[in-house]
Amino acid sequence: MARSLDGLVLAPVADQAPGQVGTRTRFSYHEQGGVIWADYTGGDVVRGHLVGTRAGDRLDFRYVQLKTDGTTSSGHCASRVGETPDGRVRLTETWEWESQEGSGTSVVEEVAPG
Repeated sequence: MARSLDGLVLAPVADQAPGQVGTRTRFSYHEQGGVIWADYTGGDVVRGHLVGTRAGDRLDFRYVQLKTDGTTSSGHCASRVGETPDGRVRLTETWEWESQEGSGTSVVEEVAPG
């Protein structure tokens, strides 16, 4: 199994559509006994939260967020935990909004120290 996400900060490697998470968004992950959760903020996101489960290298979670324009949104994400060539954690994600139209894929990676 890939290493724990507990205490890691991750960031998207590319910007998504306006009003969504992007390269300025930071996710602070926690993990305990197969449960994962994170708080996130940055870019167009004032505050976001996700909660779900981990089984091996698979994550399954729901997310909710408040954007800078005052709107809220929510959705579902399934991720695969992997590694970058230099050993940092990488999540390859498939997500879909549940509160609005839209779906896609993204990659988030552990922020390198320093």
